[in-house]
Amino acid sequence: MKRPRGQTGQAAIELLGALPVLLALGLALAQLLAVGYAAVLAGSAAEAGALALAARGDAEASVRNALPGWSRAGASVRVAGGRVTVRLRPPSLMAELASKLEVASTASVAR
Repeated sequence: MKRPRGQTGQAAIELLGALPVLLALGLALAQLLAVGYAAVLAGSAAEAGALALAARGDAEASVRNALPGWSRAGASVRVAGGRVTVRLRPPSLMAELASKLEVASTASVAR
């Protein structure tokens, strides 16, 4: 069966038009996954810091050791009393976006 002459390249052009939308959706999904992963890392690191406090150790060093190398530079640690708060910026292609998506987690220990 012969196709009409004007429709032979239509599917390719429609795909080309949809490609930026698919790419943007993929990048948004990857960013959401990065935020979720950063939240898990911050929670684990805060718990490690609280455990170090309970053992009368260095909470900040424990937090830094619990984080993978790429996330140590974007992490901030606050120790106050028996509470450890970890703030972490997820990886992002845009620095402004990473600062707005920063996650925080707190763990505490009774003294």
